[in-house]
Amino acid sequence: MSASLKMGLMGYGFAGATFHAPVIAHCGRASVAAIATGKPDAALADYPHAKVVADLDALLALDDIDCVVIATPNDTHFDLARRTLEAGKHVVVDKPVTLTAADAHTLANIALARGKLFVPFHNRRWDGDFLTVRDLLASAELGRVTHYESHFDRFRPEVRQRWREEASRGGGLLFDLGPHLIDQALALFGAPQTVAATVRTHRDQASAPDYVHIQLGYGAFEVVLHASALTAIVAPRFVIHGTRGSYVKYGLDTQEDQLKAGLRPGDEGFAAGNAAGTLRVLDGDREAEREVPTRNGDYAGFYIALADAIQHGVKFPVSPQDAVDVMTIIELAARSSDEGIRLPFERIR
Repeated sequence: MSASLKMGLMGYGFAGATFHAPVIAHCGRASVAAIATGKPDAALADYPHAKVVADLDALLALDDIDCVVIATPNDTHFDLARRTLEAGKHVVVDKPVTLTAADAHTLANIALARGKLFVPFHNRRWDGDFLTVRDLLASAELGRVTHYESHFDRFRPEVRQRWREEASRGGGLLFDLGPHLIDQALALFGAPQTVAATVRTHRDQASAPDYVHIQLGYGAFEVVLHASALTAIVAPRFVIHGTRGSYVKYGLDTQEDQLKAGLRPGDEGFAAGNAAGTLRVLDGDREAEREVPTRNGDYAGFYIALADAIQHGVKFPVSPQDAVDVMTIIELAARSSDEGIRLPFERIR
């Protein structure tokens, strides 16, 4: 069995304490070896065996750290990730990896030159419903896809005083949920031909977008990606239509809420409880409808794959190019909304 991957965590706020540290500690292939935070008491209370340091410089000075996770406000990601790569460490960067496609491309090039991994934290590829959709599309049971729609809708009418709500710091839904929606679409269908979008700020006192509607053009079919903070009655999480039928799935993957509630990978019931989807397809000359069980999610799989990539050279499922493509589409979506036009997608290499 491979030795435990020693992870350093830069930041111990909501993302670091909720999504990274618990999954690292319980994935079976890695450990929280060090944490850089201005809140040492909270970090030590949760991980008493970790080295707790004040900042990134102190974290990078630890020789035994294999990889650093950047779990800080969005506008700090580029500088912290650049310094980490230049110090000779692998890096995982929470989404969005940067605020521009050019910065993401720069990080990808630094990582390539240094022989290190630059890994975007697109953990929603390990959502149970996404894994189920991927399996369904691979089965071709729907026939040729004619429409794919993916929603992250929530009801949060009050604007909270936090950096995630500040446009100047890369807050808002385009940067928060947009990377997940876009990355899942890219994983399923590859790069689009065109991008069109409507990005709005609807809530009183809001400065950052709270409504995002993106259309990715793939020639023969359309991908619709949608996120809203003002949806009290939510739409389906996934809607897929094809030449032989349709699939509809309600409800979000359970892992986020379970992690917030204190459950951990390996605990009884963790990642379970996802609602089934409904599939209606042609069966001969007749239509047949049935439930499609939703797979359990596997956020631990992200860090298991990372350990395999660092320790054994296995290709990580989410590439630096994926990170650049996601940020390119985010930029095109913002520009499309501002200009009211559909724009061609051109990959930055």
